[in-house]
Amino acid sequence: METLQFKTNINCSNCVAKVSPFLNQEDSIDTWKVDTDNPEKILTVEGDDLDPEVIIETVEKAGFSAKEA
Repeated sequence: METLQFKTNINCSNCVAKVSPFLNQEDSIDTWKVDTDNPEKILTVEGDDLDPEVIIETVEKAGFSAKEA
């Protein structure tokens, strides 16, 4: 299993709720979380065969931005 981290603009529980269905439907992601207390709003993703571009695109589909940390 690999772990990737991204800087995002997902900054509150409502934002997390909005992005949840998008990240949950991505097959390569086993678990994910957003540290909304961190100033850079770090999204940590764990899974097998993770593609950073796919994760960034998935976050963007939900209306947020992400870039590799």
